[in-house]
Amino acid sequence: MNDDLRELYQDVIIEHSKRPRNYHPLDQSAHKADGYNPLCGDTVTVYLALDGDTVKDVSFQGHGCAISTASASVMTELLKGKTRAQAEDLFRTFHDLVTGKAADADPDRLGKLAVFAGVSEFPVRVKCATLCWHTARAAMEGREEPVSTE
Repeated sequence: MNDDLRELYQDVIIEHSKRPRNYHPLDQSAHKADGYNPLCGDTVTVYLALDGDTVKDVSFQGHGCAISTASASVMTELLKGKTRAQAEDLFRTFHDLVTGKAADADPDRLGKLAVFAGVSEFPVRVKCATLCWHTARAAMEGREEPVSTE
């Protein structure tokens, strides 16, 4: 990744961490899950309103590092309007990206997720970036036990 692109991606992450999108509880949300990363103390609650098999609305609350917060912010923007299958595909795509398995991934397919490409260079930060995604998956599945990245 060239330096200009890395700087742009860092700016986007900082912007989303300082001004997270969809940072509020959802009224009447049918699904909710809590997540915790004991390595760094990040916490997140993801709220999902489903309309059949489609994510009608999604939001989050919690506290964590810039990567954790930015990841949750971007995730909420991307999941709205997606089916469960599309959401699962996004999760796999994101997980492959941050674990370095998607080095040759199509930038158009990644969209906003591309800003997290550099996370793969810092394996300890992968759990920060994926906590909200695991938590959203648990909310979709209706699991009540808290998600932990242990």
